[in-house]
Amino acid sequence: MAAALVTLAGCMAPAGRVEVARYHLPDTAALGHGTIAVVAGPSMNPQSPVLQGHEIAVERELTRLGYGILRADAADQIAQIRVERSAIEQPVTIAPRFGFSAAGGTHGSAAGVGIALPLSRGAPVAIDLAVVIRDRATGKVLWEGRASLTAAATSPQAQTPLAAPRLASALFSDFPGNSGETIVP
Repeated sequence: MAAALVTLAGCMAPAGRVEVARYHLPDTAALGHGTIAVVAGPSMNPQSPVLQGHEIAVERELTRLGYGILRADAADQIAQIRVERSAIEQPVTIAPRFGFSAAGGTHGSAAGVGIALPLSRGAPVAIDLAVVIRDRATGKVLWEGRASLTAAATSPQAQTPLAAPRLASALFSDFPGNSGETIVP
């Protein structure tokens, strides 16, 4: 019985949904082909394992779209990425509740004890992946987008190996997308 409750508790924490917002110039002819370099955005540590996991996921999506991946000094376009992970303030936790009931009658008596335990999978976190695609020669922003995921901190979906591809896939679904529209793919 206890094992069944633990298994059920593990299934109760949803991974959360990914929300995507994208913006681009009216002329999208330069997007989705040519060469591109994926680099750390401003204030990002290029050596961060979290950032590197997201860079790999973004490179895969850009390759799928038709881009060739090159070094920053040789590519036509630059994709700057930024990853932010922040804790979301969690509501007050409810203490365990205990209950006891008893009943008696002409056919016997019965008693029962109930325990309600609040189950938590860790404080929720928000993970944001932002990408800005610029023309390397002019520095002009051609496209930018942000994908956001909220999940329990202990959820596998909140860890980089699963979150990075999920965020990148959602961000580049139906690329370049409708400018100014927020979607949940």
